Amino acid sequence: MNIYVLLKRTFDTEEKINIQKGTIDESGAEFIINPYDEYAIEEAILLRDQHGGNVTVVTVGNEEAEKQLRTALAMGCDQAVLINTEDDLEENDPFITAKILSTYFKENEFDLILGGNVSIDKSSGQVGPRLAELLDIPFVTTITKINIEGKTAIIERDVEGDSEIIETTLPLLVTAQQGLNEPRYPSLPGIMKAKKKPLEELELDDLGLDEEDIVAKTKTIEVYLPPKKEAGRILAGELQNQVQELIKLLHTEAKVI
Repeated sequence: MNIYVLLKRTFDTEEKINIQKGTIDESGAEFIINPYDEYAIEEAILLRDQHGGNVTVVTVGNEEAEKQLRTALAMGCDQAVLINTEDDLEENDPFITAKILSTYFKENEFDLILGGNVSIDKSSGQVGPRLAELLDIPFVTTITKINIEGKTAIIERDVEGDSEIIETTLPLLVTAQQGLNEPRYPSLPGIMKAKKKPLEELELDDLGLDEEDIVAKTKTIEVYLPPKKEAGRILAGELQNQVQELIKLLHTEAKVI
């Protein structure tokens, strides 16, 4: 099987994030593989081990993403592709990413494409479905289980606290939800092997794309941190008095009743 994984380099939301003039200060930010993409990487490796084939991890970004691609290789992917847009794009959005990826995949044979359900930085969840539409292939989002038999895929997906079973055919694109698997950590032998695994770097010219072909459909106006939460208030006294005080506060301060 020719299996591909879509990877996004995102900032680590568990680390302190600094905002300067409406943008994230990347010089002080920690960057990681988007956690939902880690589920996709793990499932791709498991499917390759079960059915044979090759796992290629692909990202659209700049040279800084090579670190995350090497981590994916250390986890067990066979090869990586960086589509470097640093010198060509000032603005990027899901439309542009999907357009670039679709151009790449139209020149490469694939059976299955996996990606994360959402990215933790923007959470739009658009790239996977947009890419599938451009490639004219079926797609299933928020999957928590997948079995492949020949050209048939049986998929379980999360639907607002319940689950849905879907049967479809390859080639196919799916996006991974938490619970699909438990992503592995790169081992020391894996890290050493990753240094020798192929990492191909492409630019827009290599894909036959011009800047006019990929104009962003959206624009980020400003990025800002949410306001700090105020300390909670503990009510004291008799229960009846607490209830009356709570109702008063909900009406006068919270203004929710």
